[in-house]
Amino acid sequence: MRKLKKILIPVLAVAVVAGTYAGTRVLGGNLRSEHGYPVSAPANWGLSFQQEGQVPIGNASVSELSRYKAYYCADARKKEIYLTFDAGFENGCTEQILDVLKKEKVPAAFFLVGTYIEKNPELVKRMVKEGHIVGNHTWSHPDMSAISDKDSFSQELKRVEDIYRTVTGNEMKKYYRPPQGKFSFDNLAMARELGYTTVFWSLAYVDWLEDAQPSREEALEKLLPRTHNGAIILLHSTSKTNAAVLDELIQNWKSEGYKFKSVTELKPLS
Repeated sequence: MRKLKKILIPVLAVAVVAGTYAGTRVLGGNLRSEHGYPVSAPANWGLSFQQEGQVPIGNASVSELSRYKAYYCADARKKEIYLTFDAGFENGCTEQILDVLKKEKVPAAFFLVGTYIEKNPELVKRMVKEGHIVGNHTWSHPDMSAISDKDSFSQELKRVEDIYRTVTGNEMKKYYRPPQGKFSFDNLAMARELGYTTVFWSLAYVDWLEDAQPSREEALEKLLPRTHNGAIILLHSTSKTNAAVLDELIQNWKSEGYKFKSVTELKPLS
């Protein structure tokens, strides 16, 4: 297999840039915040792809993340995929995505901001009815790594839980994705104390720019060669390209022998 350039992929601004990590390396230390959490520098989640078909290197390791009930990939020994979508608004693509997932019997997780749930209750209820996870992407999509106060951090998540309960009549399953992939270990500790599993990703591409959507060929070229065992894949459900190529992507992944798993099946590596 040919070598790949190192690629940085942070989340909504998922700018793909050749080079090393642009985000600050997150490191634990002995310093403690006033709330008792370990002090760490904020960072943008980033990935370095070393080789096609292999798990990329994250700017926090599997073992570091596992202390905080956080994941960016699953077991690399298993040919499994965890399909996830992020959405801050609705632009008409989600029904087509849900139709494909239903036809192909593929579970997914939709990480939604609170206003999305508030404005699109029928779509959210359909997600739940068809067995998908609705995850917490915060109420207002702020830089959560800039929030050091636990009450303020908690409020961003609890407001989403409240609107989800109002819309669906159910308690929200506690899966969290930091907006833009911005995080610190302090944040991960707070999310864990609130009962959340934090879900980053190990594969994504620039798919969220409405006026500069990738072509079918570009989408397949970016995603398929970098798919790997245990991949947590991030797509944006606002992408017309994703809606158009999702069936083809799933068919390709299935032909390669991948099984699709729900984020509820994520567990620490043994």
